[in-house]
Amino acid sequence: MVTKNILIVAPHADDETLGCGGTILRAINEGHNVHWLLVTGMSKESGFSQEQIDTRRNEIDRVSTMYGFTATHELMLAPAMLETLPKGDIIGPIISIVNKVKPSDIYTVFRNDAHSDHEIVYDAVMSASKSFRHPFIKRVLAYETMSETDFGMKPEDGGFRPNVFVDITPHLDRKLDILEEFKSEIGDFPFPRSRKALESLACVRGVQANCNAAEAFMLLKEIQ
Repeated sequence: MVTKNILIVAPHADDETLGCGGTILRAINEGHNVHWLLVTGMSKESGFSQEQIDTRRNEIDRVSTMYGFTATHELMLAPAMLETLPKGDIIGPIISIVNKVKPSDIYTVFRNDAHSDHEIVYDAVMSASKSFRHPFIKRVLAYETMSETDFGMKPEDGGFRPNVFVDITPHLDRKLDILEEFKSEIGDFPFPRSRKALESLACVRGVQANCNAAEAFMLLKEIQ
């Protein structure tokens, strides 16, 4: 089996676990090199307290270790303020990481999620993954994010319609354990970022894929 370099792009810490935590665990278990790119980060300049910053730093460090990422890359752009930045200030740093990692596969958020940061990150990833500039990129997929994808209500949006499913049955419990490390982000059911909600979604996607638990993606580009 050929070892791949895979890049997981997350606007905020926890998006990667919500959307593709099981797929990450499966890829690492199969011997692939998986990189975590966090686009935003907490800072005092963006309005967060030192306690919040320290809590998030500890969460990121623990989660990175639990996954066993090859590397974690942080751009530290201000959360919920990406629309105030020139597009080049977002695209440029992402391109730098893409050129460094040289991923064959990129996973990113769905463009029509409710959070504006997701739309902006999606567009930046598309700009940073042009085939004529980065011929090593062979697949780009979008993942769904509970609390964002399911609340995207744009009238022109056809909705998240997955056409790729990954069986994560052996990795579901570990994914849910990692989710619970984000204590500042999760809540009790029926809060969408909860263990029961994520387990339920995995079961529904599993039904669609004829397995016990799955994650779903929209294939945006594939070059063979």
